[in-house]
Amino acid sequence: MTQSDQLINTIKQELKHQGKTYENLTEVLALSHASVKRLFAEGSFTLERIEILCDYLGLDLVGLVTLMDEQAEKIDQLSLEQEKEFAENTKLLCFAHCVQNGWSFEEIIETYDISEHEGINMLAKLDRMKLINMLPGNRYSLLISRKFRWIKGGPIEKFFESQLQADFFESSFDRENEMRIFVSSMLSDKSVETIIGKVKKLANDVNDMHAEDEKLSLDHKKGMSMMLSLRPWETKVFRALRRTSSVDATAKKE
Repeated sequence: MTQSDQLINTIKQELKHQGKTYENLTEVLALSHASVKRLFAEGSFTLERIEILCDYLGLDLVGLVTLMDEQAEKIDQLSLEQEKEFAENTKLLCFAHCVQNGWSFEEIIETYDISEHEGINMLAKLDRMKLINMLPGNRYSLLISRKFRWIKGGPIEKFFESQLQADFFESSFDRENEMRIFVSSMLSDKSVETIIGKVKKLANDVNDMHAEDEKLSLDHKKGMSMMLSLRPWETKVFRALRRTSSVDATAKKE
C-alpha cells in the first residue's frame, strides 16, 4: 500500500469515526455525491482538497499524518528466521539498528563502512521484511511498533549474550552520562511486583523520549543503552558457604 493510499484510508476512517459520510462532503468540496465517491475511489486528491478535508475534520496536515502513522499496521516482533538473518549479518544488524533509531540514509553510510549500493540493498531488504516503507530518495518510514521486542531466548538475545553483554559492562561507569547502581535487598512478592511495574514504566518513558528526540539532528543526540535486571539471586561465593539443606531450599524457591 502506497503512502497516498494510507492517507486516503486514514481520512475515510476519521470520517467514519466522526459519523460523517460522503454526502456530508458534497457541500464541503462543492462536488456531487458521485464525484466525491469517485474522488475517494481513484485517490485523485489535490493538496488543496486534502487541506479542506483536514479543516472539516478538525485536523491539520501534521495531525493527519500522525493519525496515519498510528493506524498503520506495525510489527511487534520478527520471525525466528528473520532474527537469524540479523544475528548472522552484523552489518545488516547495525544498519537496522540505525534505522530503528531514526538515522538518515546519508548519516548511516557516512558513519559506517557501508557503501551506498549496500545501503540501498539493505533498505530494500528491510522493506521486504515489512520493517519499513521504502520511499524515494533513500528515505523510509518505520513500520516497527514502539512495543517491539526481540524473541525471548531467540537468536538476537543469544547474540547479545555472547557478543555484547561483556562489552557493555567493560566500563567503570564513572564517566559523563554513565551510571551503575547495584542494590541487593530482601523483599516481599508485593514489593517485587511494584518494582517490576516501575521498571516497565521507565522503559515506556525512555520510548516516549526517543520519539520526542527523533526530530533532533544526529549531532544533538547520542546512542544510549540501559539495562535493568531483577531476579532472585545470590552470588556463588555466598552460596558455597551455605549448609546443604539451605542450598536445597533455595534451589526449590528459584
